[in-house]
Amino acid sequence: MPTFEVILRDRSVETIDGADAYRQEGPMTTFFRCGHGREVIDSWSTRIASFRTADLLAVRRCEAAVDRLRPAS
Repeated sequence: MPTFEVILRDRSVETIDGADAYRQEGPMTTFFRCGHGREVIDSWSTRIASFRTADLLAVRRCEAAVDRLRPAS
């Protein structure tokens, strides 16, 4: 499962674990965990975190720490 790093206007970094996707909802950018086996944000998705879109500088998708530690084949 990917991890998202959110860089805010004040240069602080928030890490969002367990989110599969994000989208803008009005003035907020919301991170979601999608339903099991789902690849889209729908009624089965769970909201994990929200940030004011105006406060975001960048959103980075990172692979989970376990994937980064796995040796290359």
